[in-house]
Amino acid sequence: MFVIKNYVTTGGTVVCALAIGYLMQNGLPAWSDHAQGSDHVAINQNADVSELEGIVLTSSTPAYGTHTHTTSLPRTLQPNRSTPSDRVDCSVSARAYAVPGAAAQLRVKAPCHGNQRVEVHHSGLTVTQLTDEHGALTLTVPALSEYAIFLISFEDQKGTVATTHVPDIGQYSRVAVQWQGEADLQIHALEFGASYGDVGHVSSDADAQGTGNVVHMAQPAFADARNVEIYSFPAAQTDRSGSIELTVEAEVTPEICGRDLNIQLLDLRDGQSLQSRDLMLNFPDCSRTGEFLVLNNLFQNLTIAGN
Repeated sequence: MFVIKNYVTTGGTVVCALAIGYLMQNGLPAWSDHAQGSDHVAINQNADVSELEGIVLTSSTPAYGTHTHTTSLPRTLQPNRSTPSDRVDCSVSARAYAVPGAAAQLRVKAPCHGNQRVEVHHSGLTVTQLTDEHGALTLTVPALSEYAIFLISFEDQKGTVATTHVPDIGQYSRVAVQWQGEADLQIHALEFGASYGDVGHVSSDADAQGTGNVVHMAQPAFADARNVEIYSFPAAQTDRSGSIELTVEAEVTPEICGRDLNIQLLDLRDGQSLQSRDLMLNFPDCSRTGEFLVLNNLFQNLTIAGN
């Protein structure tokens, strides 16, 4: 049997507070294209949080008591073989755009971080991703706040921040589960009395059909990646009334059997502030490998009042 322990209750918005502090300290550099009336704000910032060390100040004036001899010699200027186009700009930049579905599309450019691990933080949510060979990443994230702040960080402590306004977030109810490691957790939503396999049974399966949708964000390239699943329902856009049953399933695999797994639940609904809970799951021993745990008491069911 597995045991679920209520571990901690938190506000889940620490990352936003850190990002706001980052903005206050570093300012808001403008993008070069200065778009007017845009629905996004972005920062082109190469942030290195490590301290500068070993700085040496030099002066063109000789130290007192030093004898110098100055001879006037003809000088020949050597051409600079390095032109501006030859130099690689290693700055990290990001833009965030509001897109339909109360989500934000994040575009990261890091030319010197090709095929590298990057973590995206947003309102208590953290997900691990991998840049392409050019150091680029495009990711669509269901937003958890109207004024969404995204903190992007690389393993060498370089990073940046991007923000955008998500005006339609009040029209959606949204729940998320996040964890770290090789476990596989899945949100299942049974909308308005649907059964498993019916229309209205919504999961990250591409064949699932329903009004809401589940987004799965994970990076299998890293055994310790931070993974997220998010279920969204457009509560303000439906004329149906009823209940949506929410469950989380977890397969018992050789990587997780007999171990404890810390998870975090994020809950945003009915125009209320974002709520979060930390829990610990105790997985059964490896003799149960291949079985599924069905956790039907992690989230309260969604109650929908049609318009």
